[in-house]
Amino acid sequence: MDVRFQDRRDAGLRLAARLRETAAEREWFDPVVLALPRGGVPVAAAVARALHAPLDVLVARKIGLPGRPEVGIGAIAGEAPPVYDERALAMLGMTPDELGASVARERTELHRREDLYRGHAPRPDLRDRTVVLVDDGLATGVTARAAIRLIRGEGPAALVLAVPVGDHRAAAELRREVDELVCLLQPDDFRAVGRWYEDFTQTTDDEVIALLRELSVPERLRPVRHR
Repeated sequence: MDVRFQDRRDAGLRLAARLRETAAEREWFDPVVLALPRGGVPVAAAVARALHAPLDVLVARKIGLPGRPEVGIGAIAGEAPPVYDERALAMLGMTPDELGASVARERTELHRREDLYRGHAPRPDLRDRTVVLVDDGLATGVTARAAIRLIRGEGPAALVLAVPVGDHRAAAELRREVDELVCLLQPDDFRAVGRWYEDFTQTTDDEVIALLRELSVPERLRPVRHR
């Protein structure tokens, strides 16, 4: 295997090949593929096709350091409480209360994106199903962790985290929170997700919406089961 992916589609095809093998060895019941938008969606599309499973999105938002929003020290998913990188907070001498404004801002953006991508379509019922959560890579892993904890609360039969590439420390920590972790590359000199792609052009909202329209129709027609 080449040490880098051509683009997210190439990464998705390679990841899908591995997951087909994994699914053949396991008893995955009624699988559903959830992508972390935006970059995770093109990767997840290949996985959904390979597993003949519906595709949907789970919108999560990174909580950035005040004044340096590109530095993620936490994340939110759905209406669940924020998840923080506790070591980063300790090193910075910060408390969650100091990030209240950032959380509120990201929660607003989360809702906007959910409306944009999903409209009025109901969220898929995850209870008693195999959920495959896909992103284009793991850096700190905090966004994936927020999504994982939200999914766990929905009562899936099994939860699989699948990514093309990730930091080996983040992967090791997240492995304890899922039933299975599939990560094709865990380089020692990881540095950043984009380093492992020839083309890491930002995925657009239009691309996300088009893939959801193509691959999520059967799921969106399913009746919502009430607990």
